[in-house]
Amino acid sequence: MKKSMIMGFLLLSAIGLMAQEDVEKKEVTKDGWNFGALPTITYDTDLGFQYGALVDLYNYGDGSRYPKYNHKLYFEVSRFTKGSGINRFYYDSDQLIPGLQTSLDISYLSDQAYDFFGYNGYDAVVNYDWMDDEDAAYKTRMFYKYDRKMFRIKADLVGKLSGDKLKWTAGFNMLNFKIGLVDIDKLNKGKEGEEKLPDHNTQPGLYQKYQEWGIITEQEADGGFIPALKAGLVYDSRDNKPNPMKGIWTEAVVEGAPEFLGAETSFAKLSLTHRQYFTIIKDDLSFAYRLNYQTGIAGYTPFYYQTQVVVSELKGATSEGLGGSSTLRGIKRNRVIGDGYFLGNIEARWKFARFTFINNNFYLGLNGFLDFGQVTKRMKGVENVSDDLLNDAEAVNYYDPDAEKLHISYGVGLRIAMNTNFIIKVDYGMAADDRDGKSGMYIGLNYLF
Repeated sequence: MKKSMIMGFLLLSAIGLMAQEDVEKKEVTKDGWNFGALPTITYDTDLGFQYGALVDLYNYGDGSRYPKYNHKLYFEVSRFTKGSGINRFYYDSDQLIPGLQTSLDISYLSDQAYDFFGYNGYDAVVNYDWMDDEDAAYKTRMFYKYDRKMFRIKADLVGKLSGDKLKWTAGFNMLNFKIGLVDIDKLNKGKEGEEKLPDHNTQPGLYQKYQEWGIITEQEADGGFIPALKAGLVYDSRDNKPNPMKGIWTEAVVEGAPEFLGAETSFAKLSLTHRQYFTIIKDDLSFAYRLNYQTGIAGYTPFYYQTQVVVSELKGATSEGLGGSSTLRGIKRNRVIGDGYFLGNIEARWKFARFTFINNNFYLGLNGFLDFGQVTKRMKGVENVSDDLLNDAEAVNYYDPDAEKLHISYGVGLRIAMNTNFIIKVDYGMAADDRDGKSGMYIGLNYLF
């Protein structure tokens, strides 16, 4: 759970709150380079405990722009107990190229048990008892999983069109996906008898079945190369990036992956996102919401790319959903997948304590949130399960036609912030419908939006 780091910050917070003279101090202005080298000990319900290390560096120049930074560099090497790994370098600056916001991400992300629940939300039936080894209906814990490795190089530029608020954005996103069956032999090492997972011949999972049924084509089944180009418009009037108290952040982005650059199939997607922030109590209480609509507008998008959420600015190691820490908190990761979707997030954000300690500025915050989303454009092929491939008794375990409707989750969160920009998050979300799972705990960095 970034456990050691969380405990350390809570201790510092308690000390700071008890020292009234620190609370009343004026915030310290930071300049030059400020950095933290920290153990990466986090927790995500979908991924497990994370362990590793990160280095987060900020350059504030002469301090005149604080809390805005001139340059940010982020390095992370970490692993999750459920089999994922992050190897990432990220850079962000509005000073590298005069007049342009420049960001670069180079990452290798591995996941030996990537969630795959099928297409089109509730249309895809999920049998959670098939993954429960204490249930009589148990098949395998890996039934709704496959192995995914992804290498990514992403570069984005943002420039001004009119004043400081209306901007253009452009960039490229080169991803290489390697998809395959979960390595059962690796997971079975050191296990005996009933502890062992059944092999894929004995108990094939949904990823195999989708291939057998022709829903996942032979061409896309093992992954592929996606060279995506992006262009769009952004209107940004936020008063600060890490946690705005007022303003609007709206963007319209078109992303396309043409075959002539090496894509297996050409496709294009449109993403519209509107975020708005309202001050309820100056400096302390705000209301924020995000609405996002994304849809395929041309071509055929490979199934392994449909989890990607198109954004003008990548804030974390991944931008994926719907379901999980960055989209629908408390709902299973990748539970809501389609060729088009609608997403909404509503949050009340309260900074209930501020203090300075060891020459750094801290605040503590509480959040209440409501998340919701739904597939708006279905992926094709699943309907053939009931029409041609399986009898009615079998088909009901995989497909429920026209069942898709709004997915809802809700919960609370804690934020611990140092010098405005470095923010630890703890979110706990609950699914409103058992078809989406039960709940999720997510401990990491930054506000959701």
